[in-house]
Amino acid sequence: MTDPNVQRLKRLDACAVSDALDKLGLKGAVTGLPQRSGEGRIAGIAVTMKVGPGQPPAGPPKHLGCTAIEHAGPDHVIVVEQRSGVEAGCWGGLLTLGAQVKGVAGVVADGPLRDVDEAIAYGFPVFSRSLTSFTARGRVVELGTQVPVSIGDVTVNPGDYVLADRSAVILIAAADIERVLDAAEAIVAREAAMAKAILAGTPIGQVMGGAYEHMLEN
Repeated sequence: MTDPNVQRLKRLDACAVSDALDKLGLKGAVTGLPQRSGEGRIAGIAVTMKVGPGQPPAGPPKHLGCTAIEHAGPDHVIVVEQRSGVEAGCWGGLLTLGAQVKGVAGVVADGPLRDVDEAIAYGFPVFSRSLTSFTARGRVVELGTQVPVSIGDVTVNPGDYVLADRSAVILIAAADIERVLDAAEAIVAREAAMAKAILAGTPIGQVMGGAYEHMLEN
């Protein structure tokens, strides 16, 4: 069953939610992770993965990302940290296909994306810090799945909420989601009324006056 908070989040843009975070004094907006493939915004619950040099988890050999895909479904966004400084893909073409088959909403990677043309061809939404041709094999491994990860200056835990569009990636702690949604929806409603006033001929300086400048203050 679809999480009602995900449905509410899908109706909001990153800028409105960023404003809500500002109003509430919370961190969560991360820029510099452009959308590399797919169209439109994504929203979902975080399934997390950390990638870097080291030893892979114990057990039968499995390529990084497979466990995250196995944990994920239509209400999920896979969130990957690969901030090791090693240029090596933390997501690639076969993983993109696997995630698409599972119905995953998209991927956010603070690290290099490989096989971007395949992601574009699949129409699957991926946001990443950079692009590369370098394989993970022999360079980096999966250090953990469903563990805390760092995206920009935000710590993301499994079960947190993710929104991403062409403006930014927004990361919201599960404990804060309802008050962030309430604040963002109020901002959207207020800006919709302001847009209506502009279309009706009210001078823009009047519409975007003192009330607008102070609308994020408590």
